[in-house]
Amino acid sequence: MRIVFAALFTIMAADAQAHEAGAEAGDPWNYLFVVLPLALTALAYAVGMHRLWSASERGQTIHLKRAVCFAAGWLFLAAALVSPLDRLATQLFTAHMIEHEILMVIAAPLFVLSKPLAPLLWSLPQKLRALVGRALVRSVFLLPVRKAATNQLVATGLHGATLWLWHAPRLYDATLAETPVHWLQHLSFFCTALIFWWALLFGRGRQHYGAAIFYLFATTLHSGFLGILLSFAREPLYRSQGAGAASWGLSALEDQQLAGLIMWVPASMIYVAAALALSAAWIGGSNNSFARESNDDAGARGGQAAVPDGGLRNGSHHP
Repeated sequence: MRIVFAALFTIMAADAQAHEAGAEAGDPWNYLFVVLPLALTALAYAVGMHRLWSASERGQTIHLKRAVCFAAGWLFLAAALVSPLDRLATQLFTAHMIEHEILMVIAAPLFVLSKPLAPLLWSLPQKLRALVGRALVRSVFLLPVRKAATNQLVATGLHGATLWLWHAPRLYDATLAETPVHWLQHLSFFCTALIFWWALLFGRGRQHYGAAIFYLFATTLHSGFLGILLSFAREPLYRSQGAGAASWGLSALEDQQLAGLIMWVPASMIYVAAALALSAAWIGGSNNSFARESNDDAGARGGQAAVPDGGLRNGSHHP
């Protein structure tokens, strides 16, 4: 827990230094809506994981791996939203793209791998824990989220539509002009990415990894195509995004092209790496299943052969 809060204070200090260095000033209340949820989430997760750790002797290794994933995802999320990177994103399209890719292809899958719901529930008092758990399961408002998180096609379509919608020129320019719209963009990117990664990794189980691999490659193709459009555009698509590019030695078009390249290559490589990891898990699971079936068949044949042999040993011989 100390490491988490030390990292949080480090990020906040770096942001303060950016103010002192003459970075463009922002409304500090805007960061309160990010810093406070981040701090409360880290505290709740630490308390819940400690309780789970104390209650489980066999699962401590699993809990440790999940805690590492959560800590890494939390740090990446804080770096994207509370560090000078977020302030730089108002000046450079490239920084804005890096911020978005951290949310969608790094922080989101790490949070999903950590399976944070159980520790967050265990951070609550025991009586309240059961009530909240039942409310989450039975809530009508969360029903679309639960269905999307178990339907890989819906989750992929939702995440892809969100990505393309926010890159429409008018809507993207609105995120730069209005701070609430900007935070809504970040929230929608992150939440739909959580649903997307959960549906692929855990929504339908290992037997559906083949479909998950297909949807990962589909996401690679359409997000890469969007990156290509940004990279090869002959003029800037967003009027206000490249306003500060000149101070960094770039034209607005060069800034946009570099941002598109980041969406096209590094982000696509993460999707491909995830698809390869799922392929290995899928093939490994199939091999294990085949080995178990082979052992069962061998045991059955051995049992059939043992019957007459056993009869001979027991004196049931034939002339």
